[in-house]
Amino acid sequence: MIFSVALKAQEYTSPVFPKLGKADTIRVGSTNDNGVMIPWMQLNEVSIFAARIWKSPAEQAAYNRLRYNVLKVMPYALFAKRRYEQLERDLLTAPEKKEQKALVKQCDNEIKDMFNREIKDLTITQGQILTKLVDREVGRTTYDIVKQTKGGFAAFSYQIVARVVGHNLKSTYNKDEDRDIESIIRTSGFYQ
Repeated sequence: MIFSVALKAQEYTSPVFPKLGKADTIRVGSTNDNGVMIPWMQLNEVSIFAARIWKSPAEQAAYNRLRYNVLKVMPYALFAKRRYEQLERDLLTAPEKKEQKALVKQCDNEIKDMFNREIKDLTITQGQILTKLVDREVGRTTYDIVKQTKGGFAAFSYQIVARVVGHNLKSTYNKDEDRDIESIIRTSGFYQ
């Protein structure tokens, strides 16, 4: 107490704003960095993909086939996602079991009418990719969707038919295992 020492606390300086021009009318967020206002704005995510190096021409041909198959069935998976979400919303608003069955039947008929010829022309490989993409988009396996909408017996029957041709309706999508499919989807432009 005998000695007095002059202590300086933090000094307040008013922020320095950048000089505005004639056409500077866009309002953006800013950060105060030691009295200097730094404008910033959020940019869209940018993905950078390196050119892929192939071990052999056969590996490149297999990837090109996979790319063709994924791009062919991706619109069906996106339609299934939209239609299934709409069906779930409709089922929540329908209080009676009879109305719910009518909505499920209407959805089933709509899908059959719209894609009957096209889905029948898919190869087995494209069907396998489609079930994985439906799981990716909807978050549930094809078997679970059929079981919920059509019942357990129908799901079991469809699973038996699928197993005969070497397919599984319970197959799930895993980003790590299916990384080629994931990279094809990301670079294809389906999600902008």
